[in-house]
Amino acid sequence: MSDFDRNASARWGTGVAQAGTAAQIDQGLRAYMLGVYNNMVIGLGLTGLVALGANMLAMGADHRLTAFGEALYLSPLRWVVMLAPLAFVMFFSFRINSMAATSARALFFAFAAVMGLALSSILLVYTGQSVARAFFITSATFGALSLYGYTTPRSLSAMGSFLIMGVFGIIIAGLVNIFLQSSMMQFAISILSVLIFSGLTAYDTQNIKEMYYESDSVDVAMKKSVNGALMLYLDFINIFMSLLQLTGNRNN
Repeated sequence: MSDFDRNASARWGTGVAQAGTAAQIDQGLRAYMLGVYNNMVIGLGLTGLVALGANMLAMGADHRLTAFGEALYLSPLRWVVMLAPLAFVMFFSFRINSMAATSARALFFAFAAVMGLALSSILLVYTGQSVARAFFITSATFGALSLYGYTTPRSLSAMGSFLIMGVFGIIIAGLVNIFLQSSMMQFAISILSVLIFSGLTAYDTQNIKEMYYESDSVDVAMKKSVNGALMLYLDFINIFMSLLQLTGNRNN
């Protein structure tokens, strides 16, 4: 899922525009990147709130699944919930150019809420302490790597091509392991996922920065901001889930 719209920079353009003074461009770029991070943080907040709310509704006072929980986690509805985020991403990827910026932003937040519903089951599997620990480790890792991607003068395009190939490798390995059910293979996939999506965080940040043009209209700039937020959101979620699988303590 995190390999969403990796060619966005080709559509939006590459490199910061040279029009205008350097100060104007720098100020506009900071505002643009702040918009990207704000959208991403709001999306993560929605995901967390929906996941927590769904889990509270799914678990009764006796620590057994409620009727809502059984429908969400045990009935065929669970497949709809699991696949819905992928459908959102595909729709977003194909339609972002034709939709209004406000619609794109609303769709991203709707996607984040659906993702929260899909991820709510982790609170049944892992302890709250494990989830919190993985979240804070992910936040620190993501912040450092995104800062590197934003500030480094070195082009990360070559690394990005390699990492994107790695994403496809992880997807294929994950599908194979559905049938093999190998704990060692899952362990290796989780380690590789942390490394690959950590690298993609820096790569995507640099790409998002290079999408910026000082002469963009408000609508185009907002759509770029939402698109960038989704890219970084998916990197964050993949790192978080992989770390949780590696370090999380399971509920008894």
